[in-house]
Amino acid sequence: MKLPQSVETAFTGLEAAIVLIAFVVVAAVFSYVVLGAGFYTTQTAQATVHTGVAQASSSVEIAGSVMGVALGEDPTRLTYINASIILMAGGTPMDLNQMVISYSDTHGGRNASITMIPSDCGTILSANAATDNDIQWCVSQKINEVGTPNSLLEPNEIWILSIGMPDSASVNQKITFNLQPAVGAVSSFSKTVPGALSRIQPLY
Repeated sequence: MKLPQSVETAFTGLEAAIVLIAFVVVAAVFSYVVLGAGFYTTQTAQATVHTGVAQASSSVEIAGSVMGVALGEDPTRLTYINASIILMAGGTPMDLNQMVISYSDTHGGRNASITMIPSDCGTILSANAATDNDIQWCVSQKINEVGTPNSLLEPNEIWILSIGMPDSASVNQKITFNLQPAVGAVSSFSKTVPGALSRIQPLY
């Protein structure tokens, strides 16, 4: 039996609507997949950039003058130096227990990893280091430390590092230190031991 024209038109319209809805659903799913992949790619790129910036930029810097201390009568070499360090602007707290300090000078002195003393600085502040391999370093003072004492250098804090000097750190020698944090680039500074030493002097 032949259906009335109005009924056939209704069926045709319903079939077209079903096809249209199917196309819309498929397009929506495809768009969601494409957008999801795009968001993932963007997030991965951002993480890569942030990691690269963290690795390429130094986390710490020297604040103020580096002071050289020469103990004993008529000294001809430095006993130790005091260097104040702070976090770079926007830097995150850094565990100094994981930082590696290396030393070199124009007299041939070398130490790729100076030993850290976690608590007692007395042996550095009064010692007469004998060889390049015997020099040590410690945190002798923490300024603006907030909260419970710990090994994290945090924003607005200034920590003074005391680093013992070997015999080769004598007058007129150029001494170089590299501060290598666990994350970030090396922060390096070089100073020259003056030709005549007093008990305490700034190094330039």
